[in-house]
Amino acid sequence: MDEPGKLWIGAGIDPQTRERTGEPLALEAPDLTTHGAIVGMTGSGKTGLAVVLLEEALLQGIPVLAIDPKGDLGNLLLQFPELSAADFEPWVNESDARQDGVSVADYAAKTAQTWKDGLAGQGIPPERIQRLKESVDFTIYTPGSTAGVPLNVVGSLRAPTLSWDTEAEALRDEIEGTVTSLLALVGIQADPISSREHVLLANLVENAWRQGRDLDLGALIGEVQSPPLRKLGVFELDAFFPPKDRNELALKLNALVASPSFAAWSEGPPIDPAQLLSTEGGRPRCSIVYLAHLSDEERQFVVTLLLSKVVTWFRGLAGTSDLRALVYMDEVFGFVPPTAAPPAKKPILTILKQARAFGVGMVLATQNPVDLDYKAMSNAATWLVGRLQTERDKERVLAGLESAAGGVDVSALGTVIGGLEKRQFLLQSAHEPKPAVFQTRWAMSYLRGPLTREQIATLMAARKGQPAAPAVAAPPPAPASTEPFIDPAAPAVPPAEAAAPAQPAPALGEHETPVAPQVAAGVTVYHLDPAAHWAAQVGANPASTTLHAALAIRLSLRYDDAKAAVDHAEEWEAIHLLDQGLDLSQGIEVDYDPRDFRAEAPPGAVYTLPGVPLAQSTFFKQAGRDAQARVVESRSLHLFRNPALKLYSRPGETEEQFLGRCDEAAQREADAEAAKLKDRLGAKADRLRNAIADAEARVHELEEQERREANRDLIAGAGAVLGALFGGRRRNRDIARAAERVVSRGSDRTFQAQAKAARAQTELAELEQEILDQCARIDAEWDENGRAIEPLEIGLERADVKVAEVALVWIPR
Repeated sequence: MDEPGKLWIGAGIDPQTRERTGEPLALEAPDLTTHGAIVGMTGSGKTGLAVVLLEEALLQGIPVLAIDPKGDLGNLLLQFPELSAADFEPWVNESDARQDGVSVADYAAKTAQTWKDGLAGQGIPPERIQRLKESVDFTIYTPGSTAGVPLNVVGSLRAPTLSWDTEAEALRDEIEGTVTSLLALVGIQADPISSREHVLLANLVENAWRQGRDLDLGALIGEVQSPPLRKLGVFELDAFFPPKDRNELALKLNALVASPSFAAWSEGPPIDPAQLLSTEGGRPRCSIVYLAHLSDEERQFVVTLLLSKVVTWFRGLAGTSDLRALVYMDEVFGFVPPTAAPPAKKPILTILKQARAFGVGMVLATQNPVDLDYKAMSNAATWLVGRLQTERDKERVLAGLESAAGGVDVSALGTVIGGLEKRQFLLQSAHEPKPAVFQTRWAMSYLRGPLTREQIATLMAARKGQPAAPAVAAPPPAPASTEPFIDPAAPAVPPAEAAAPAQPAPALGEHETPVAPQVAAGVTVYHLDPAAHWAAQVGANPASTTLHAALAIRLSLRYDDAKAAVDHAEEWEAIHLLDQGLDLSQGIEVDYDPRDFRAEAPPGAVYTLPGVPLAQSTFFKQAGRDAQARVVESRSLHLFRNPALKLYSRPGETEEQFLGRCDEAAQREADAEAAKLKDRLGAKADRLRNAIADAEARVHELEEQERREANRDLIAGAGAVLGALFGGRRRNRDIARAAERVVSRGSDRTFQAQAKAARAQTELAELEQEILDQCARIDAEWDENGRAIEPLEIGLERADVKVAEVALVWIPR
């Protein structure tokens, strides 16, 4: 279990029987220097596998830098060696307890017993959890917030220690990523080559770093107004970027710095990978950078800065073949897309290409493999593939496996992946002789789901020298209140200081209120981010502060048909506007995820009261049940089948693709039937060919013999004829008949042999025509069979539809 260099992640499974073999499955830690990918749909157990992998790396003394866009990785701090109900109680979800029909305390006791039994069943003693807890320094960093340990992103413009003589390319890459993401924060989408703003800032940073000067954002703004440069390229600075335009850029950057919400960006330790991965005493660290509270632009900013610093850090290290550190990114969607180049993409690809030589491994996780760049996929030598949502996802993963590993049996792997269950994964590694199927081991950390900022504040209070917040039952994973987040780390404001001059209240409509309406306990409340790709579909107006209520409903669907060999899971999501009450027939189907929402309302928000009882939990429960019933009645999985071939299309497979597969199958059947015809008639054809050869040989032999006899008889006959003519009184008829016998003596036997050969040739020709006719018939029949497809609808039972979420969404309209 604890062999040096072994990362124990699960137990093997027989791919045929799907039974556990009992054989432990472990990765070699050095293998991760060639990087890895974890792929699986929601509910596949992907996050649990990631937590297990990180636990194992940390137990081996390998430090971890984990980037957490969703908030799941904070679960690594929920380690309870005593496995007592009291330890679990503050962290279980109240909603789960209510759904189970028990109190929070009873649900915590049940959860504790489940964890105790699960760990014991796999031979994991409490002492192993204690060792993990004591041997690693766990920290959750929250850039832009003081909920956890803040991270000084603004102060991360310090000059690196690398030499410009040898590492100019790496240093410029860091500058490029930093400037691109910084400009994105102020709404400037800057091209590194053509953008004046980007060229100016990049030159200012490089100039300072070459002189060994550290920068912060304030100093950079000052240099924008009065640059310590005379030229940019061949142009005078003022001609390339006039002072008036530079001042506008400085004002935009200053507005960012002056914003109260940006103050937290300059607090905490600076981004320094060496400090994030190890304490001063050499103790390994697990640094979790929590991003769930940030906008997409802010996430790109942080990830770009962080990973650019990682690149410059490892470029200053000595080479090694051991795994020195592991960088893990949970849900890489939007950071390494195949058709775009967001700021974070470049440092990610740089790590995948260059970090191996320095002992730094990267593992990327995603539930959307179609959103991964091929270059990223081909640089991952270790793949851990779980259940996938669509055939398109599976095809993308198989293409990545073929590109990364080479020589793999793609069709066989596709069959294995299609049969995976929850917590089961396919391991395909370039370092292993063959693929393996396994089930993940039980996580030592409590997997309670995404942590809120309040929960992170409780976990990190001791790190910031503050008393921990009182233990209370944890809310659902997503924010369940529209009240603004009060940072527990922020100093209390005396009432006298908090008071502000009264402002005239804006005029409100009849059904409008500046106070968020009460919402039933346990119901998740979101505020739509107007940048969500589907915002226009629901009529969102980014400039509006008038919020309208809607329901976000997510259902988990499972289509199961044994005859069609279909076991397909998918999610159905829709937004239902509540202005005129709830009408499920008017739902707008969208593909939403947590990144489309914000926890807080926009400043000055006004709420439009809907005509539904938001304070009653029964309203939300009934909405979920009604949506469930409606989906059962209205949705089905559209497939095709070919009765003659007994083939069924796969989910996501087009009619054209299915016809192509049927045509291939029909050709195989036609070939098989033609082979039987060949076996049956081929022997007869061979006998006829042999008979023809024998007859032709006999004809040749008789013709040779006939020529020899004809020559001999001609000489003898000539004497007889001459004698008859000149020496006797023979009649003319007798002389003519004697001559005729000389000519035709062997002709009968030759003619018979020739006739025999001709009969055999005729029979062979007739047989060959029969074979051609039969082959044409076979081809026509199976061609028709290949095209004989018909539609097939696989419906849903109520048990096939689970209500995953019914949440309230406030939409600016």
